Amino acid sequence: MFQTFEHSAFRLEVRDDYNSPAEQEPLGRWLRDGDLDQGWRAGWFEQLATWQREGKRFHRVRVVSVPLTPYSEWAIQIAGRSNAEGDDIRYLDRADAGTLPDYDYWLFDSRLVAKMHFADDDEFVGFELIDDPAVVVEHNYWRDAAVHASTTRDEFATKHSQQR
Repeated sequence: MFQTFEHSAFRLEVRDDYNSPAEQEPLGRWLRDGDLDQGWRAGWFEQLATWQREGKRFHRVRVVSVPLTPYSEWAIQIAGRSNAEGDDIRYLDRADAGTLPDYDYWLFDSRLVAKMHFADDDEFVGFELIDDPAVVVEHNYWRDAAVHASTTRDEFATKHSQQR
């Protein structure tokens, strides 16, 4: 889906913690000594640059609990570079999330939903693709509501981040 989307990819992220194997070592370094080196994400940044050159939009809203979990705090810190590289990440306090769903999803080109599933240990286990028009419209509504209610990463970090 990331190789075939034509115009936009949006993700709603609603978990306070993610257990991604690729993030464990960099997260551990940050927790130990505040290291924010993002060399491990070089391929991701290259992909974002390609999408930008192709005129594709990549954006997301992260719904987080305040006070922030250590994972959410780290994610805010690395999101500064992500935003600069073309991954438009915005933030929303969970207390202000209203009727947004309690699950993560991707919305590709406003017409295909990939509802994400996670194990009890917060590790991603798979997704289900949904193209039912009524369900897609609902997810478009949630995207628009989340974007409208959210703030930029910088605004949110200034107000909520402890910035180690």
